[in-house]
Order: sequence, then structure tokens, then C-alpha cells
Amino acid sequence: MKLKVYRYHEGMAAPRYDTFQLVPSPAMTVLEALFQFQEKLDDSLAFRYSCRGAVCGTCAMLINKVPRLACRTQVESLLKGNLKVAIAPYPAIGETVPWDPEEEVLVEPLPHLPVIRDLIVDMGIFFQYYRFIAPVFRPSDPDPEKERIMDPAAVKKLETYTNCVLCAACHAACPVVGQNPEYLGPAALAKLYRFHVDPRDVEEDSTLKRADIPNGWWACDLYGNCNRVCPKGVPPRTAIEKAVAALNKEKKEA
Repeated sequence: MKLKVYRYHEGMAAPRYDTFQLVPSPAMTVLEALFQFQEKLDDSLAFRYSCRGAVCGTCAMLINKVPRLACRTQVESLLKGNLKVAIAPYPAIGETVPWDPEEEVLVEPLPHLPVIRDLIVDMGIFFQYYRFIAPVFRPSDPDPEKERIMDPAAVKKLETYTNCVLCAACHAACPVVGQNPEYLGPAALAKLYRFHVDPRDVEEDSTLKRADIPNGWWACDLYGNCNRVCPKGVPPRTAIEKAVAALNKEKKEA
């Protein structure tokens, strides 16, 4: 098989793609293939990684035109076509290079974020929007002696959104982000909804209003790519739909 990797560094006239021939070992991940590329072809290849266990979200990349975590994406499954994801078109899908998905694994940086070098992107704007929604737990009562008891149903509802690892895969797959760079994006909005559904949070009723702006809840066009690419099963589109419904209901009753 071949690994086709996007290359860019400051001073280059244009990006290029380097291709590396390798024999994949059983269960080899794309991250392992990148290490092999780095060790045997070019040690200047730059990419991010940390936990190697799909926990930190650091190694999110555009793999075969879908944002994925390199540490959990297996090369063999990609070549067999077992990891296809039906997503709505966005610019990164259209801007492609010749590649054979049955013989090659194409690895590129996440879309919608400035490329610093090779597969490393500047996450500044992503975290700027994350900080904007103020994702901080504000307890509604004094600290208890032992713990705050929650109903199991509330815990299950909350855990749907607490699994986010801030990898920015949803941000990279969102057509709205590509069209409107000022849109807060699915990750920030899903995280905000997580605090809205937390019964322990003092601002449960007003939390949604933090994103009640043109580039917040209302900018989403409900493509659903965010739900489909999240490696942890977090459904940002679902959160956005529920938030919009709640705000509309509140405005009608006002």
C-alpha cells in the first residue's frame, strides 16, 4: 500500500504530497504509518500525537477526506472501504489530488484551520470560540460534604456530551465553518449545551443565551457532518436542534 501525505512549511510556494510505499502490519493505524514514514523516508514530517488511545484528540487529521483520529483509524479497514462516512460536501472534499482509495491512504491537515507545518494546524480560533462560550461549571449550591447526587437519567443525558475530546473533527467537517469563519462551530455549541443539561449548574436557564447570537445557534444549517465524524459519538447537531427549539419556545412565551 501507499501512504500519501500532505507537506507544507513556511516559505514553500505551494504544498506538495509525498508518497511512501509500506507493508501494513496487522491492525496498523494511520498514526503508526506516519511514524514509519518519519523513520524511513523523512524525519522532518510534522504531526501531533499524544495518548495514542483516542482519548486526547490531538491526532485529528483529514484521512481519506474525512476528519478522523489517526491513532484509532486502521489502515487495513480504510483500504477495504469499511470506514466510509456519508457526509455532506465541503471544500476539502472537492479540493483533492489524484489518489486510489483501494491502494493509497491520503493524509492531510484538518480543513478550516491554518496550516502551520505539514499535518499540524493552528487551533487558535477553535479554542477562541470554545473559551467564548465559557465552558465552566458553576454549582447551584454550596459544596456538599460528600457529593452531588444526580438522577441516573440525568447522568446518561449529560454523558452524551461530556465525551468530547476537543479534537476539532466536527469543526473541520462543517460546511458552515468553511463558509462563515465567525461561526462558533459544533464543538463549542455542543459543549455549551452540555452545561445547559447539567442540573447541578446554576445557570441552567440562561446558559443557552451565551450563544444566542447570529454566529451561534442560529448559524447552523443542520448538515449533520458533525454527528457523523465525531470519534466519541457526541451529537452536536442534536444539541443545536434542541437548543434552538428551547430558545424559540422561550421567546414565544415571553
